[in-house]
Amino acid sequence: MAGLHWLTAEPQRFPGVPGEWRTGTDGPVVTLADDEEIVVDGRRIRERHQFGVIAERAGITVEIDGGVLEVARRGGRDILRPRRPDHPLRTRYRGTATFPPAERWVLQGRFVPFERPRPTTVGAAVEGLQHVYDAPGRIEFCVDGLPLSLTAFNGVTSGSLSVSLAVGAPDEQGRVTLDFNRAVNLPCAYTDFATCPLPPTENRLPVAVEAGEKIPYERLAADPAARS
Repeated sequence: MAGLHWLTAEPQRFPGVPGEWRTGTDGPVVTLADDEEIVVDGRRIRERHQFGVIAERAGITVEIDGGVLEVARRGGRDILRPRRPDHPLRTRYRGTATFPPAERWVLQGRFVPFERPRPTTVGAAVEGLQHVYDAPGRIEFCVDGLPLSLTAFNGVTSGSLSVSLAVGAPDEQGRVTLDFNRAVNLPCAYTDFATCPLPPTENRLPVAVEAGEKIPYERLAADPAARS
């Protein structure tokens, strides 16, 4: 990601992005100058293009000179995010440190479904932005004899769950495995241009989970306070 731009009803231009952009009840619209073009679904677009209303958490990938442009909707607002392969975040990436895998962080839990999916509002990596997800239930488990629980959200595949960690579908008794060794960073750990949801308040555990990925090297270098 090379930028994060918020669209408004007022036409605007953004660095490295062709066209003049605005949005409204009919969705994002771009007006291109004579020497500008974008490619949408394989079609070269010049002059003007209306994208239509974009659904929440959906997006359209547009080809631009030197990369692509994500036209998306997050937290009820339309955004532009240019993505370029030559961005330093990608070209200078040195890997991500992890905690050594430990058997103690492979935990057995039980999924307890809510009576009905519970709309849950969470914050985001971008200040002032909120996301709303339907939570199907919670996962109960123990760490060193301490009973804990996490509000669970639907995972990527059918039946699976997510608690800032991918969890397989519960078995017939609701049993699941929480393998914190496989915890990975969200995109917001690497860039300020991501709009990742934050965990709900009740998912902040009173124990230190020393498993999975650590803070990326690049962020440590940029923020010395994060090393402490």
